[in-house]
Amino acid sequence: MRFGNLLPLPLFRSDNQADLLVALFFSDKGFTVQELSSKLKTPYPTLHREVVRLHKFGIISEDRVGNYRFFKPNRDSPIYRPLRDLLEVISGPIPLLKKELSSIVGIEWVALFGSWANRIVGEIGNLPKDIDVLVVGTPEIRQVNMACTTVGKKLGWEVNPVILTSREWMEETPFLRQVRNGGLVPVFGTNKNPSFAI
Repeated sequence: MRFGNLLPLPLFRSDNQADLLVALFFSDKGFTVQELSSKLKTPYPTLHREVVRLHKFGIISEDRVGNYRFFKPNRDSPIYRPLRDLLEVISGPIPLLKKELSSIVGIEWVALFGSWANRIVGEIGNLPKDIDVLVVGTPEIRQVNMACTTVGKKLGWEVNPVILTSREWMEETPFLRQVRNGGLVPVFGTNKNPSFAI
């Protein structure tokens, strides 16, 4: 059973629509249907139908520049914030990072920090420009960078990993104090030091 058949809004009808919503809601710019088709590697007619449905119900808005139509989330819609929160849980950086990083040998735990993490925990602020990821352990750096690049391409955001050993995480530096004070959002794994729990 598809949830799209039960809801009064045309949401979660297909994987194509889910990918479209993620592309739009996790970007700070609008896209034409052609740009979305290229970005998501989905046929233009398929995406055009989904865009028309979402626009009709006010979930996304349209800006015209000459002959071009740019689509983006409708921030004035009453479902904008709840839908964005839901997308962050089911399709945002946390599940994608967990999928890409969890198989890498040597990682003890991973968490988000910085502006994206602050938005998740409810702090008010501007839309983040990138995603900061703390990776603790002794993984191969190249594998971590490749995994974060893969996630970044899917989300349309730059994903910046900071890789530390457990001993380095215990150090008292201005950067680490800022990270701890700003809050961490767990992705997976367990921080074994209760003094700096996440």
